[in-house]
Amino acid sequence: MARLTIPAEEYMLSGHVGCPGCAATLAMRYVLKGVGPGAIITVPACCWAVMSGAFPRTCVTVPFLDNAFEATGASISGLRSGLNAIGAKGATVVGFAGDGGTVDIGIQSLSGALERETDAIYVMYDNEAYMNTGNQRSGATPMGAWTTTTQVGKNADWKREPKKDIMAIVAAHRVPYAATASVGFPEEFVKKVQRAKEIKGSRFFHVFSPCPPGWKYPPERTIEIARLAVETNVFPLYEIVDGTYVLNRKPGRPKPVAEYLKAQGRFAHLKPADVEAIQREVDRNWKRLLGMEKLTAETPLPSVRAQGGGT
Repeated sequence: MARLTIPAEEYMLSGHVGCPGCAATLAMRYVLKGVGPGAIITVPACCWAVMSGAFPRTCVTVPFLDNAFEATGASISGLRSGLNAIGAKGATVVGFAGDGGTVDIGIQSLSGALERETDAIYVMYDNEAYMNTGNQRSGATPMGAWTTTTQVGKNADWKREPKKDIMAIVAAHRVPYAATASVGFPEEFVKKVQRAKEIKGSRFFHVFSPCPPGWKYPPERTIEIARLAVETNVFPLYEIVDGTYVLNRKPGRPKPVAEYLKAQGRFAHLKPADVEAIQREVDRNWKRLLGMEKLTAETPLPSVRAQGGGT
């Protein structure tokens, strides 16, 4: 990939009330840099519902609306329809929701927006639990993780199930563009948002968003952990463009998943056999992605844009 740069303009100001080291604040900053001043943001109940600041103050310079926990998909659809009705078609509607409000509580609303081909960008910042309410397990919590509702204890009652594959769920709706992104690679992140802005129809981002208090690591290690997730293939960076998978980074010699797990207290209880099982799961997922890239390069999956859809 050619050398990338980040726009100098800032649409997020200092003074947010997020935790030190919060990756979700960086995710918002980079999304706004990619979209620009025409963005209209809508957020459900999540960390960002409070991080922007108490009314009438805010740390963002674009319109910023709250919606119900389950309703981000409906909110972006309503905003887009209203803007179209008054002729404000130059605005870019952005839904910005956490993993709980996307893969669990908001998945029906998201699915409806994608099925309607809503012309908007949906961003899921993934801190892998319901962090705003104290770190409860979500469908995006990874296998092996401790949360307040998957506590370790004598019964080793940590998260047993793998996290939901939200990108596969979104791809099944045949959207023209979906991508993963990480705050550990900001230039690539912003470039993807800029690309998505120029596409008509439903666009989706799955953003890796480490959380120091929930993941139990020092706040100054956020970027290191975000990069480790990519370097170990725990969180691959890729795009799905008109049904074709494109892997953006392919580590020649991926680092062991154990390096990523050891950096976080939420995995401190895992035994070597547990780490090996997680490594096998990561390897399977990576092999599947490589296969999807090869398969769709030859026979792309159907997409709305390829069929002339989009509203």
